[in-house]
Amino acid sequence: MERAPATLSSRLPASLSAGWHAALELGYARLPGRTIPVRRRHVGPLRVQKHFVDATGVCQHIIVHPPGGIAGGDRLSIDVSLEEGADVLITSPGAAKWYDGFGRSASQSVTLALADGARLEWLPQETILYAGADVRLDSRIKLHGDASLLLGDVVCLGRPACGEHFDRGQWQQLAEIERNGRLIWCEHAVLPGASPLLASPVGLAGHSVVATLVWAGPALPDELHQAALEVDTPGRAAATQLPEVWLARFIGDSAEDAHHWLRHLRALLHPFTHGRPAQSPRIWAT
Repeated sequence: MERAPATLSSRLPASLSAGWHAALELGYARLPGRTIPVRRRHVGPLRVQKHFVDATGVCQHIIVHPPGGIAGGDRLSIDVSLEEGADVLITSPGAAKWYDGFGRSASQSVTLALADGARLEWLPQETILYAGADVRLDSRIKLHGDASLLLGDVVCLGRPACGEHFDRGQWQQLAEIERNGRLIWCEHAVLPGASPLLASPVGLAGHSVVATLVWAGPALPDELHQAALEVDTPGRAAATQLPEVWLARFIGDSAEDAHHWLRHLRALLHPFTHGRPAQSPRIWAT
C-alpha cells in the first residue's frame, strides 16, 4: 500500500508545528477623574503599549502582537477585566494578519469582564484572513449591573486586491454577551473557504469585507437608530435594535470603507452612549 504524501505541516520541525502560544491579562480601576491600568501580565508574543489617559479620563491601550501575523498552530488568549466605574478604550496598531495555516488551525480567545458602572470600547483594527487560514475567533463578554460595551470589528476574507480569494481554509467565530449571568446576545458562524455563502445573496453576495458594531447598553432612541440607518456607505449596511443589544452590520469590498462606516456610527452614537463627543485614538491617524 502506498503511503499518502506528507503534508507541509507534517514536515515542519516540532518547534514550528506547535505554533506560538501567547496570553495577555489586563485589569483597570477607576480613580477620581480617570481610569488607570492596575494589572498587566503577558506570556509569549503579545504585548500592550504604554497607556494613555485622554482629557475625559478614559484609559486607552493598544494591544500589539510583535511577530506581525498569526500562523497555523498559534493560540492567542486575551483576558480583560474592568473594576466598577472604569472607562477604557482598547484598540490595535494595525491589521491582524492570519496566514495560511498549511493544515494547522489557529485561534484567538477574548474574555471581557465588566463590573457595575464600567464601560469598554473594544475597537481593534481589521482582521485579514489569508487564503488557507483556518481560524477560530471566540469572544465571551460578561457584563454586571449597568456596565456597557461598544464592540466593533472588521474582517477581510482573502486579499482581492492582489488576486487572492478566500477559497481555502475556514473562518469560525463565536461571540456571546451575558448580563448578570444571563445570555443577551449570541452569534456563531462557520464559513469554509469557497463556501457558496460567499457568493450567495443570502450570504456575502460576492463581497469580501464584513464589519460589525455592537452596543450593549440602554436602547437607542428611535431618531438615533434612524440616523444610523441613513449613514452613507459604498457598501451595504443595516442595523437592528434587539431587546438588550443594538447591532449594526456592513458588507463591502474595502476595509477602509468599513472603518469609515464604523467610525461614523461611533461618532454618531457617542453623545448618547458616553455622554460626550467621540475622540479617536491617535494611533488611528498614523
